[in-house]
Amino acid sequence: MAKLENVAACLFAGIGLLMTSHASQAAPCLDVVLTGTSGPPPYKGLAGPGTLITFGDDSNQCRSVLLQFDVGRGTLMRLSQLDIEAAQLNAVFFTHMHSDHMEGFSDTVQMYWIFGGPQKRKLDVVCANDAKTDVGIDLSCRKFVTHINDAYEVSGETAYRKAELKGLVDAAGPVARLNVITFDPKDQPQVVWSSGEVKVSAIGTTHIPGSVAFRVDTPAGSVAIGGDSSNKIAAPPRKRSTSDELEKLAQGADIIVNTTIHPVLSPESGASTPPAVYHRQSNATDLGAMAQRTGARFLMLSHLAPPIGAMMQGTVQIQGGPLNEGDYEKAARDGGFTGQVVVGTDLARMRLPQRQGN
Repeated sequence: MAKLENVAACLFAGIGLLMTSHASQAAPCLDVVLTGTSGPPPYKGLAGPGTLITFGDDSNQCRSVLLQFDVGRGTLMRLSQLDIEAAQLNAVFFTHMHSDHMEGFSDTVQMYWIFGGPQKRKLDVVCANDAKTDVGIDLSCRKFVTHINDAYEVSGETAYRKAELKGLVDAAGPVARLNVITFDPKDQPQVVWSSGEVKVSAIGTTHIPGSVAFRVDTPAGSVAIGGDSSNKIAAPPRKRSTSDELEKLAQGADIIVNTTIHPVLSPESGASTPPAVYHRQSNATDLGAMAQRTGARFLMLSHLAPPIGAMMQGTVQIQGGPLNEGDYEKAARDGGFTGQVVVGTDLARMRLPQRQGN
Protein backbone atom coordinates (compact mmCIF):
# COMPACT_ATOMS: atom_id res chain seq x y z
CA MET A 1 0.00 0.00 0.00
CA ALA A 2 2.84 2.32 0.89
CA LYS A 3 4.42 1.64 -2.49
CA LEU A 4 1.16 2.57 -4.26
CA GLU A 5 0.95 5.78 -2.24
CA ASN A 6 4.54 6.63 -3.17
CA VAL A 7 3.79 5.96 -6.84
CA ALA A 8 0.67 8.15 -6.68
CA ALA A 9 2.63 10.91 -4.96
CA CYS A 10 5.31 10.78 -7.63
CA LEU A 11 2.67 10.90 -10.37
CA PHE A 12 0.96 13.93 -8.85
CA ALA A 13 4.33 15.60 -8.32
CA GLY A 14 5.22 14.93 -11.95
CA ILE A 15 1.90 16.38 -13.11
CA GLY A 16 2.52 19.40 -10.90
CA LEU A 17 5.94 19.91 -12.43
CA LEU A 18 4.50 19.64 -15.95
CA MET A 19 1.78 22.16 -15.09
CA THR A 20 4.34 24.51 -13.54
CA SER A 21 6.60 24.14 -16.57
CA HIS A 22 3.72 24.84 -18.96
CA ALA A 23 2.62 27.86 -16.90
CA SER A 24 6.14 29.27 -16.92
CA GLN A 25 6.37 28.77 -20.68
CA ALA A 26 3.04 30.53 -21.23
CA ALA A 27 3.38 33.42 -18.80
CA PRO A 28 1.47 36.54 -19.92
CA CYS A 29 3.53 39.38 -21.33
CA LEU A 30 3.12 42.88 -22.74
CA ASP A 31 5.33 44.57 -25.33
CA VAL A 32 5.49 48.34 -25.93
CA VAL A 33 7.37 49.38 -29.08
CA LEU A 34 7.84 52.92 -30.40
CA THR A 35 7.10 52.51 -34.11
CA GLY A 36 7.96 56.13 -34.88
CA THR A 37 9.52 58.97 -32.90
CA SER A 38 9.80 61.87 -35.35
CA GLY A 39 7.75 65.04 -35.40
CA PRO A 40 6.05 66.59 -38.46
CA PRO A 41 9.26 67.23 -40.48
CA PRO A 42 11.10 64.06 -41.56
CA TYR A 43 14.44 63.62 -39.86
CA LYS A 44 17.19 61.07 -40.57
CA GLY A 45 14.78 58.33 -41.64
CA LEU A 46 12.76 58.30 -38.43
CA ALA A 47 9.14 57.22 -38.82
CA GLY A 48 6.21 59.37 -37.74
CA PRO A 49 4.61 59.08 -34.29
CA GLY A 50 3.25 55.71 -33.27
CA THR A 51 3.24 53.12 -30.49
CA LEU A 52 2.60 49.40 -30.88
CA ILE A 53 1.28 47.50 -27.87
CA THR A 54 0.98 43.74 -28.01
CA PHE A 55 -0.25 41.27 -25.41
CA GLY A 56 0.02 37.53 -25.28
CA ASP A 57 2.31 35.04 -23.61
CA ASP A 58 5.78 33.63 -23.92
CA SER A 59 4.60 30.97 -26.38
CA ASN A 60 3.51 33.54 -29.02
CA GLN A 61 5.97 36.41 -28.50
CA CYS A 62 3.27 38.44 -26.70
CA ARG A 63 1.23 38.59 -29.91
CA SER A 64 -2.30 37.43 -29.16
CA VAL A 65 -3.59 41.02 -29.41
CA LEU A 66 -1.84 43.73 -31.48
CA LEU A 67 -2.82 47.38 -31.05
CA GLN A 68 -1.38 50.37 -32.93
CA PHE A 69 -1.69 53.82 -31.36
CA ASP A 70 -1.29 56.56 -34.01
CA VAL A 71 0.01 55.73 -37.47
CA GLY A 72 2.64 58.21 -38.61
CA ARG A 73 4.56 57.97 -41.87
CA GLY A 74 6.52 54.76 -42.27
CA THR A 75 4.60 52.82 -39.60
CA LEU A 76 4.29 49.67 -41.72
CA MET A 77 7.99 49.82 -42.52
CA ARG A 78 8.75 49.71 -38.80
CA LEU A 79 6.19 46.95 -38.21
CA SER A 80 7.80 44.92 -40.99
CA GLN A 81 11.07 45.09 -39.05
CA LEU A 82 9.17 43.35 -36.24
CA ASP A 83 7.78 40.74 -38.69
CA ILE A 84 4.29 42.19 -38.27
CA GLU A 85 1.92 42.82 -41.17
CA ALA A 86 -1.09 45.16 -41.28
CA ALA A 87 -3.42 42.14 -41.47
CA GLN A 88 -2.27 41.03 -38.01
CA LEU A 89 -3.44 44.20 -36.26
CA ASN A 90 -6.58 43.99 -34.14
CA ALA A 91 -7.17 47.72 -33.78
CA VAL A 92 -5.81 51.17 -34.57
CA PHE A 93 -6.29 54.10 -32.17
CA PHE A 94 -5.87 57.81 -32.91
CA THR A 95 -4.95 60.26 -30.14
CA HIS A 96 -5.87 63.26 -32.32
CA MET A 97 -6.36 64.49 -35.88
CA HIS A 98 -2.94 65.88 -36.82
CA SER A 99 -1.44 64.68 -40.08
CA ASP A 100 1.88 63.54 -38.61
CA HIS A 101 -0.04 61.02 -36.47
CA MET A 102 -2.22 59.88 -39.41
CA GLU A 103 -0.07 59.79 -42.56
CA GLY A 104 0.65 56.05 -42.44
CA PHE A 105 -2.98 55.03 -42.13
CA SER A 106 -3.70 54.95 -45.87
CA ASP A 107 -0.85 52.46 -46.29
CA THR A 108 -2.25 50.38 -43.44
CA VAL A 109 -5.75 50.33 -44.93
CA GLN A 110 -4.51 49.26 -48.38
CA MET A 111 -2.34 46.45 -47.03
CA TYR A 112 -5.08 45.25 -44.67
CA TRP A 113 -7.47 45.01 -47.63
CA ILE A 114 -5.11 43.45 -50.15
CA PHE A 115 -3.48 40.88 -47.86
CA GLY A 116 -6.14 40.37 -45.20
CA GLY A 117 -8.48 38.26 -47.35
CA PRO A 118 -12.18 38.92 -47.99
CA GLN A 119 -13.39 36.92 -44.97
CA LYS A 120 -10.93 38.22 -42.37
CA ARG A 121 -12.34 40.14 -39.41
CA LYS A 122 -12.58 43.88 -39.81
CA LEU A 123 -9.92 46.20 -38.42
CA ASP A 124 -11.26 48.25 -35.52
CA VAL A 125 -10.45 51.97 -35.74
CA VAL A 126 -10.99 53.75 -32.42
CA CYS A 127 -11.05 57.54 -32.03
CA ALA A 128 -13.05 60.48 -30.69
CA ASN A 129 -16.34 61.69 -32.13
CA ASP A 130 -16.38 64.83 -34.29
CA ALA A 131 -14.97 67.79 -32.37
CA LYS A 132 -15.96 71.41 -32.93
CA THR A 133 -13.18 74.00 -33.07
CA ASP A 134 -13.17 77.70 -32.23
CA VAL A 135 -12.62 78.52 -35.92
CA GLY A 136 -15.87 76.87 -37.00
CA ILE A 137 -14.32 73.69 -38.42
CA ASP A 138 -15.17 70.20 -37.26
CA LEU A 139 -12.33 67.73 -36.82
CA SER A 140 -13.70 64.33 -37.82
CA CYS A 141 -11.90 61.03 -37.43
CA ARG A 142 -14.95 59.23 -38.80
CA LYS A 143 -14.85 61.25 -42.04
CA PHE A 144 -11.09 60.75 -42.28
CA VAL A 145 -11.58 56.98 -42.18
CA THR A 146 -14.63 57.02 -44.46
CA HIS A 147 -12.75 58.94 -47.16
CA ILE A 148 -9.28 57.41 -46.71
CA ASN A 149 -9.56 55.56 -50.02
CA ASP A 150 -11.14 58.34 -52.14
CA ALA A 151 -8.05 59.15 -54.22
CA TYR A 152 -7.64 55.47 -55.14
CA GLU A 153 -11.35 55.22 -55.97
CA VAL A 154 -11.47 58.20 -58.35
CA SER A 155 -8.17 57.24 -60.00
CA GLY A 156 -9.49 53.77 -60.86
CA GLU A 157 -6.79 52.03 -58.84
CA THR A 158 -9.26 50.37 -56.45
CA ALA A 159 -11.48 49.11 -59.28
CA TYR A 160 -8.48 47.66 -61.07
CA ARG A 161 -7.30 45.93 -57.88
CA LYS A 162 -10.75 44.41 -57.43
CA ALA A 163 -10.66 43.06 -61.00
CA GLU A 164 -7.16 41.60 -60.85
CA LEU A 165 -7.65 40.17 -57.34
CA LYS A 166 -11.23 38.99 -57.77
CA GLY A 167 -12.14 36.54 -55.04
CA LEU A 168 -9.01 37.40 -53.05
CA VAL A 169 -10.10 40.80 -51.72
CA ASP A 170 -13.36 42.19 -50.42
CA ALA A 171 -15.25 43.45 -53.48
CA ALA A 172 -16.73 46.25 -51.35
CA GLY A 173 -13.28 47.86 -51.14
CA PRO A 174 -10.75 48.80 -48.44
CA VAL A 175 -13.04 50.92 -46.24
CA ALA A 176 -15.48 48.01 -45.95
CA ARG A 177 -12.78 46.17 -43.99
CA LEU A 178 -12.79 48.86 -41.29
CA ASN A 179 -14.99 49.05 -38.21
CA VAL A 180 -15.03 52.61 -36.86
CA ILE A 181 -15.63 52.94 -33.12
CA THR A 182 -16.04 56.51 -31.85
CA PHE A 183 -16.69 57.93 -28.41
CA ASP A 184 -17.21 61.26 -26.68
CA PRO A 185 -14.06 62.16 -24.72
CA LYS A 186 -14.73 62.71 -21.02
CA ASP A 187 -12.70 64.09 -18.14
CA GLN A 188 -12.84 60.68 -16.45
CA PRO A 189 -11.44 57.43 -17.89
CA GLN A 190 -13.88 55.28 -19.87
CA VAL A 191 -13.42 51.89 -21.50
CA VAL A 192 -13.52 52.30 -25.29
CA TRP A 193 -12.28 48.90 -26.51
CA SER A 194 -11.67 45.45 -25.07
CA SER A 195 -10.74 41.96 -26.15
CA GLY A 196 -10.47 39.12 -23.67
CA GLU A 197 -8.09 40.17 -20.93
CA VAL A 198 -7.10 43.41 -22.69
CA LYS A 199 -8.93 46.64 -21.84
CA VAL A 200 -8.33 50.06 -23.41
CA SER A 201 -9.55 53.22 -21.65
CA ALA A 202 -9.52 56.83 -22.84
CA ILE A 203 -9.72 60.31 -21.38
CA GLY A 204 -10.04 63.71 -23.04
CA THR A 205 -6.87 65.82 -23.12
CA THR A 206 -5.70 69.23 -24.28
CA HIS A 207 -3.79 69.69 -27.54
CA ILE A 208 -6.42 70.23 -30.20
CA PRO A 209 -10.19 69.61 -30.00
CA GLY A 210 -10.91 65.90 -29.73
CA SER A 211 -7.48 64.96 -28.36
CA VAL A 212 -7.40 61.92 -26.09
CA ALA A 213 -4.98 59.76 -24.16
CA PHE A 214 -5.30 55.99 -23.93
CA ARG A 215 -4.46 53.38 -21.31
CA VAL A 216 -4.04 49.65 -21.93
CA ASP A 217 -4.54 47.26 -19.02
CA THR A 218 -3.54 43.59 -19.21
CA PRO A 219 -2.64 40.85 -16.72
CA ALA A 220 1.02 41.48 -17.61
CA GLY A 221 1.00 45.22 -16.91
CA SER A 222 -0.40 48.55 -18.00
CA VAL A 223 0.70 51.45 -20.18
CA ALA A 224 -0.64 55.00 -20.70
CA ILE A 225 -0.15 56.72 -24.08
CA GLY A 226 -0.52 60.48 -23.90
CA GLY A 227 -0.12 61.49 -27.54
CA ASP A 228 0.59 65.22 -27.70
CA SER A 229 -1.21 65.90 -24.42
CA SER A 230 -0.45 69.09 -22.52
CA ASN A 231 -1.90 71.25 -19.77
CA LYS A 232 -5.23 73.02 -20.15
CA ILE A 233 -3.58 76.26 -19.09
CA ALA A 234 -2.05 77.32 -22.38
CA ALA A 235 1.00 79.22 -21.07
CA PRO A 236 2.84 80.26 -17.89
CA PRO A 237 2.18 81.02 -15.12
CA ARG A 238 1.07 77.42 -14.49
CA LYS A 239 2.18 74.60 -12.24
CA ARG A 240 3.24 72.30 -15.07
CA SER A 241 3.05 71.69 -18.79
CA THR A 242 1.77 68.11 -18.50
CA SER A 243 -1.85 67.03 -18.76
CA ASP A 244 -3.76 66.66 -15.50
CA GLU A 245 -6.14 64.32 -17.35
CA LEU A 246 -3.30 62.06 -18.50
CA GLU A 247 -1.98 62.03 -14.94
CA LYS A 248 -5.39 60.86 -13.73
CA LEU A 249 -5.51 58.13 -16.37
CA ALA A 250 -1.93 57.01 -15.70
CA GLN A 251 -2.24 56.49 -11.94
CA GLY A 252 -0.63 53.16 -11.10
CA ALA A 253 0.34 52.41 -14.72
CA ASP A 254 3.68 50.67 -15.24
CA ILE A 255 4.70 52.67 -18.33
CA ILE A 256 3.94 56.16 -19.61
CA VAL A 257 4.58 57.08 -23.27
CA ASN A 258 4.31 60.73 -24.27
CA THR A 259 5.38 63.29 -26.82
CA THR A 260 8.28 65.28 -25.39
CA ILE A 261 9.72 68.74 -25.90
CA HIS A 262 13.07 69.59 -24.30
CA PRO A 263 13.37 72.70 -22.08
CA VAL A 264 16.20 73.94 -24.32
CA LEU A 265 13.46 75.10 -26.69
CA SER A 266 11.73 77.17 -24.01
CA PRO A 267 11.18 80.82 -25.00
CA GLU A 268 11.75 81.69 -21.33
CA SER A 269 15.32 80.37 -21.69
CA GLY A 270 15.96 82.52 -24.74
CA ALA A 271 15.04 80.09 -27.54
CA SER A 272 13.30 81.54 -30.59
CA THR A 273 10.56 78.90 -30.44
CA PRO A 274 7.11 80.46 -30.91
CA PRO A 275 5.58 80.40 -27.40
CA ALA A 276 2.32 78.83 -28.60
CA VAL A 277 4.28 75.96 -30.17
CA TYR A 278 6.41 75.30 -27.09
CA HIS A 279 3.65 75.58 -24.52
CA ARG A 280 1.27 73.18 -26.26
CA GLN A 281 3.62 70.26 -25.54
CA SER A 282 4.76 68.56 -22.33
CA ASN A 283 8.39 69.22 -21.48
CA ALA A 284 10.71 66.44 -20.36
CA THR A 285 11.20 67.78 -16.84
CA ASP A 286 7.48 68.02 -16.14
CA LEU A 287 6.97 64.55 -17.61
CA GLY A 288 9.55 63.19 -15.18
CA ALA A 289 7.70 64.82 -12.30
CA MET A 290 4.34 63.46 -13.46
CA ALA A 291 5.69 59.93 -13.92
CA GLN A 292 7.05 60.03 -10.37
CA ARG A 293 3.71 61.21 -8.97
CA THR A 294 1.77 58.44 -10.76
CA GLY A 295 4.13 55.72 -9.56
CA ALA A 296 5.20 54.70 -13.06
CA ARG A 297 8.24 52.45 -13.28
CA PHE A 298 9.11 53.41 -16.86
CA LEU A 299 8.90 56.67 -18.82
CA MET A 300 9.20 56.43 -22.60
CA LEU A 301 9.90 59.81 -24.21
CA SER A 302 8.74 59.86 -27.84
CA HIS A 303 8.07 62.25 -30.73
CA LEU A 304 11.11 64.24 -29.54
CA ALA A 305 11.48 67.95 -30.16
CA PRO A 306 14.23 68.45 -31.05
CA PRO A 307 15.31 65.05 -32.41
CA ILE A 308 18.56 63.59 -31.09
CA GLY A 309 21.47 65.12 -33.00
CA ALA A 310 19.42 67.80 -34.77
CA MET A 311 20.88 71.27 -35.23
CA MET A 312 17.42 72.76 -35.79
CA GLN A 313 13.84 72.20 -34.69
CA GLY A 314 12.01 73.44 -37.75
CA THR A 315 13.34 76.99 -38.12
CA VAL A 316 14.61 77.19 -34.53
CA GLN A 317 18.32 76.72 -33.90
CA ILE A 318 19.16 74.54 -30.89
CA GLN A 319 20.95 76.62 -28.26
CA GLY A 320 24.21 75.01 -27.22
CA GLY A 321 24.18 72.54 -30.11
CA PRO A 322 22.47 69.18 -30.74
CA LEU A 323 21.06 67.15 -27.85
CA ASN A 324 21.87 63.55 -27.01
CA GLU A 325 19.95 60.88 -25.08
CA GLY A 326 21.66 61.92 -21.85
CA ASP A 327 20.27 65.43 -22.17
CA TYR A 328 16.72 64.12 -22.31
CA GLU A 329 17.25 61.68 -19.44
CA LYS A 330 18.78 64.44 -17.31
CA ALA A 331 15.77 66.67 -17.98
CA ALA A 332 13.41 63.90 -16.82
CA ARG A 333 15.58 63.26 -13.75
CA ASP A 334 15.47 66.99 -12.97
CA GLY A 335 11.73 66.48 -12.52
CA GLY A 336 12.42 63.91 -9.81
CA PHE A 337 11.78 60.69 -11.74
CA THR A 338 13.64 57.72 -10.24
CA GLY A 339 12.40 54.98 -12.57
CA GLN A 340 13.80 53.90 -15.92
CA VAL A 341 13.85 56.49 -18.72
CA VAL A 342 13.67 55.35 -22.34
CA VAL A 343 14.63 58.14 -24.72
CA GLY A 344 12.65 57.37 -27.84
CA THR A 345 14.30 56.07 -30.96
CA ASP A 346 12.38 54.03 -33.53
CA LEU A 347 11.80 50.45 -32.34
CA ALA A 348 12.76 51.20 -28.74
CA ARG A 349 10.99 48.48 -26.76
CA MET A 350 9.89 47.68 -23.22
CA ARG A 351 8.52 44.28 -22.17
CA LEU A 352 6.46 43.54 -19.07
CA PRO A 353 7.00 41.81 -16.82
CA GLN A 354 10.69 42.58 -16.95
CA ARG A 355 12.86 39.49 -16.72
CA GLN A 356 16.55 38.91 -16.65
CA GLY A 357 17.95 39.70 -20.09
CA ASN A 358 15.20 42.18 -21.07
